[in-house]
Amino acid sequence: MQPPMQLRDLPHKSVLALAWPMILSNISVPLLGLVDTAVLGHLPSPVYLSAVALGASLLSIIFWAMGFLRMGTTSLVAQASGRKDENDVEAVLIRSCLLALILGCLLILLREPLLSMSLQWMQPSASAAPLASSYCHIRILSAPLVLMTMVILGWFIGRQNTRVPLTVMVATNLANVVLDLILIWGLKLNSDGAALATVSADSLGFFLAVYFVSREKPELATLFKRHLSLKYQDYRALLSINRHLFIRTLCLLLTFAFFTAQGAQMGDTLLATNAIIFQLLMLTSYSLDGIAHASEALVGNAVGEKNAERTRSVIITTGFWSFLIAIAMSVFFTLGQNFLIPLFTSIDSVTAALKTYYLWVIFLPLICFGGFWLDGVFIGAGRTKTMQNTMLLCCIVVFFPVWWLFQPLQNHGLWIAFSTFSLARGLSLALFLPALCQTPAND
Repeated sequence: MQPPMQLRDLPHKSVLALAWPMILSNISVPLLGLVDTAVLGHLPSPVYLSAVALGASLLSIIFWAMGFLRMGTTSLVAQASGRKDENDVEAVLIRSCLLALILGCLLILLREPLLSMSLQWMQPSASAAPLASSYCHIRILSAPLVLMTMVILGWFIGRQNTRVPLTVMVATNLANVVLDLILIWGLKLNSDGAALATVSADSLGFFLAVYFVSREKPELATLFKRHLSLKYQDYRALLSINRHLFIRTLCLLLTFAFFTAQGAQMGDTLLATNAIIFQLLMLTSYSLDGIAHASEALVGNAVGEKNAERTRSVIITTGFWSFLIAIAMSVFFTLGQNFLIPLFTSIDSVTAALKTYYLWVIFLPLICFGGFWLDGVFIGAGRTKTMQNTMLLCCIVVFFPVWWLFQPLQNHGLWIAFSTFSLARGLSLALFLPALCQTPAND
């Protein structure tokens, strides 16, 4: 039997050193959204803001669905680093970038049916529809660069370097802000200007990411010749881990989409209320994702070393900080209710609804933290099949049955279903933790 670990002996410095740059990087994303909204919100017509909001939401969903590229790369690179296998570290980068390039080009080739069907499903107004379509057709042109940048940032996280992702993300977002001002206000390109600004900023982010790779690996051209392969067996591990993560992400997207659709059927007031609650939950996720990224890198490294003791210490440490952040956010939401509600809305009906459902804001950090934390742990350990299977279970066996059972409670019933689903995500993964700690290995 292993002796219990003392809190002071845990690798707090390693976890926090990796987490804080990712937390700052995450915070830069909503700040960019605020600037976009402010710039477009001062144009003569609100239709441009509506078009960009719709288009940006759609592109975010598409790119989020491709997020497995970043997670899979981080997992494989962290484990290869733990094994001290630099050849494999390099191979994962080159082959993941090739996969990202292929998927990005497919998105461009299929953009007509993909964007047409998606926008039709979102049902924009007659005036916003052509502007949203134009925005999306411009934005999707940068898909190969966006996906390859995801891979490169995942590669750096796997190498326990989170300062490069911070630099790339902040530089990209700042460039987007400056280009927004030039193209929207200066050149009067309106919503198309917003799309061009983002494409240009994404391009800058990609080339900046490549620059940082070339600093780590000056022989970058040689690496392409050495590791570029068209043999299926060379991509088997990469495709397997990405397949599991893709299915897991689709289940998550399905749950969010169904939740939003059900909220929309209850009227504009509850739809707006739920959107604000999700925005407040996102404040929690910015910090929890930082800890999750640290988990991916450190757990993956320990698994690569086949060091069960270090794996256990990293899991305990990241769990401790995730729980601490969740408590802090719940306290913040409790004490800040009178400040936060007026900050997000001045509409009387939405304010009243928020007060009715505000208990969910307070308890959601405590309910959701386990899923955020253990996602990072299991990605790092390469246990992506376990993640896929537990997510399928939580989606099909937990979320939808609980929603159906609690339909008479209307919006409270919807939040009960989401909260139960979120809790089940953490608990179902926690069942597999003992085996992971004792014999860390891939699925």
